[in-house]
Amino acid sequence: MFERLEKIFGPDNLNKLQGKTIAVIGVGGVGGYVVETLIRNSVKNLIIVDGDVVDITNKNRQIIATDDTISKSKVEAFKERIKSINNECNVICLNIFLNNSNINELFKYDIDYMVDACDTVSTKIILIKECLNRNIKFISSMGTGNKIDPKKLEIVPLNKTCYDPLARVIRQEIRKLNIKDNFPVLSSSEEIIKTGIRVPASYSVVPNIAGILIADYIIKDIIKSED
Repeated sequence: MFERLEKIFGPDNLNKLQGKTIAVIGVGGVGGYVVETLIRNSVKNLIIVDGDVVDITNKNRQIIATDDTISKSKVEAFKERIKSINNECNVICLNIFLNNSNINELFKYDIDYMVDACDTVSTKIILIKECLNRNIKFISSMGTGNKIDPKKLEIVPLNKTCYDPLARVIRQEIRKLNIKDNFPVLSSSEEIIKTGIRVPASYSVVPNIAGILIADYIIKDIIKSED
């Protein structure tokens, strides 16, 4: 099923992609498109982590959200979708919200690459710290809410972000831990659109393209890496 991809990357690079295990933490608007893009580009070993269920409000931006999946566990719904695309995929589902008390549930598995696409600051800090300590490659998604220009999305070191309130908070927190803020993140340099409400507004193009950009970054990083 990956004949056309093989024509671009070659069989050796497909073998590289299929031999890696990638963990995606949070399979909402950003993380869902990370998963979708990875599996459609031959990645076969995935760990997906999310303790939430599909809600009707997810339908504007989350690829897993349909009438048939409302109220289902996001990870279980995604496993069904993954298997319907490529039944040879190996999918581990962790239906949990990660925190300090259960973080070892994730790291008991061998992970080659991790995507932090979760919403909780404390969990993002834990994941960043653990990946650095364990020498696991990772990329962390910053804020995509209240933004409408996908052309302003970019993958940059955390210390090069701007107009991103979440990135600012993460920088402050990791500096307290004496962690260098030069690891890769997905961020938007677009100024926040103020709506006057606390719940972030979302234009699906932005988080969805953010997820595709993250997956593209990982795929090409794996391909260029020396085994």
